[in-house]
Amino acid sequence: MKTTVEIPDALLDQARKYARKTGRPVRALVEEGLRLALQTETHRAPYKLPDRSTGKPGGKNPLELLSWQDLRSEIYGGR
Repeated sequence: MKTTVEIPDALLDQARKYARKTGRPVRALVEEGLRLALQTETHRAPYKLPDRSTGKPGGKNPLELLSWQDLRSEIYGGR
């Protein structure tokens, strides 16, 4: 399949030099790059948001007892 891809001139120049050096066409480098990018993406573990909850599940929220100043201090860690 043919497609058009916009590549910055400097990057394309580097790719052409590398292709000549390795004896491969630029097309092969693009294919290899796409395969590597897709392979890396599928093996990357999804980000898991750390649990920063307070108190016990189903229990009273301990932050409700704090004043605004104390709550702000708790959030910013005294900064």
